Amino acid sequence: MAVVMSTGGLLSVVDGIFVGRFVGPDALAAVSLSFPVVMLLTALSTLAGGGMASLAARHLGAGDKAMAGRVFAGAHGLALALSAGVWLLAWLLGPVLLPLLAGGNTALVAPARAYLAILILGAPLQLALSVHADLLRSEGRAGVIALLSVLVNLLNIAANALFILWLDMGVAGSALGTVLAQGLGLALLLGVRARDPALVPLAALARESWRRGWARMLALGLPLCLSFIGMALVSGVVLLMLGGSDPVVIAAYGVATRLLGFAFLPLMAIALAVQSISGNNAGAGRMARARAGLRLGAGSAGLWCLLVMALGTFAGEALGALFSDAPGVAEALAPILRMMTALYVVSGPVLVLAMHCQALGQPGRTALLTLVKPWLLTPALILTLSTAFGTQALWLAFPLADALVALMALVLVTRPNRMGEPA
Repeated sequence: MAVVMSTGGLLSVVDGIFVGRFVGPDALAAVSLSFPVVMLLTALSTLAGGGMASLAARHLGAGDKAMAGRVFAGAHGLALALSAGVWLLAWLLGPVLLPLLAGGNTALVAPARAYLAILILGAPLQLALSVHADLLRSEGRAGVIALLSVLVNLLNIAANALFILWLDMGVAGSALGTVLAQGLGLALLLGVRARDPALVPLAALARESWRRGWARMLALGLPLCLSFIGMALVSGVVLLMLGGSDPVVIAAYGVATRLLGFAFLPLMAIALAVQSISGNNAGAGRMARARAGLRLGAGSAGLWCLLVMALGTFAGEALGALFSDAPGVAEALAPILRMMTALYVVSGPVLVLAMHCQALGQPGRTALLTLVKPWLLTPALILTLSTAFGTQALWLAFPLADALVALMALVLVTRPNRMGEPA
């Protein structure tokens, strides 16, 4: 799973380098304006796929493939409904949202709109891909997903090079390469499922209702989904506070979001692996193994986050120079990245703990661990610090929010007889 998620993160980084170096810093700033919407699409993918995976893993652990097939079919209907909702929101809010985030900088609006139009039209592919990948992960085929992910993302990088460098399509070429790669990935996953009789059969999609089980999937997938929407909210608040400031600063923030997105994806992979392990073992009544997986996952996530902290502290300027040779981008990135990663070490174990709770059917605890920081703590701190001390102080909101949510998680795990049994 770490390989799967890392290649997706690497694609985002390489894509940012293509846009920053070959289209320009203004294009990089325009793509940065799109980050809240991109995170919304990611959130909806986790809503459909993550909620399904929690249910399917427990059915598979109990040996009930037929019930897993029913959940699988219902997730497809949910994915289509969510895609229709995205199209409706884009039609209603699109003309207002981007100019608001641009803070009056009209030069950034047109490329951002072109970029997002392609991604939003491709939303059904992204959500269906998430559903199929999450079920295959719950079926113990993480190695297959890793192999296909590497292949698809390498092809995506090649497509971006074609559309951006040779066809000169700018940011639209970046989005088009992403959508085409998602379609290819879905086709490959369909082929794997059709050829392996040990997996939940594709025939379940024709046999079972696509309107079944939405409420339970939404309840289990919503905490993690809302955490991604919270990231979009945080990004939107940051962009609003930056207002119509220098596009170089906005571009630097966009680079920071790509780098931290790359860092977050392997971390998310560890958490999703723990989700599958905890869910399967809980379904089989083996809670000692579920708790052992939780400890191993939390320790691994903590080590990864330590590495990210070190790079954010000492290598910010060097990383920024990879994305753009325009004056000021690397210099603006270094202090932003240093502050945003100052207490990153605690975020990994907290996420792993949240996914363990989600796998055990505990959406309340999952919500507490995943939603308080992006929906309450970080936006409130950003608004308070930037209003009181100026926009340079808003970056302190990130380590302060990490510290507060870590204290909350510590209280939760030290309560006796609370973390080991399914709800």
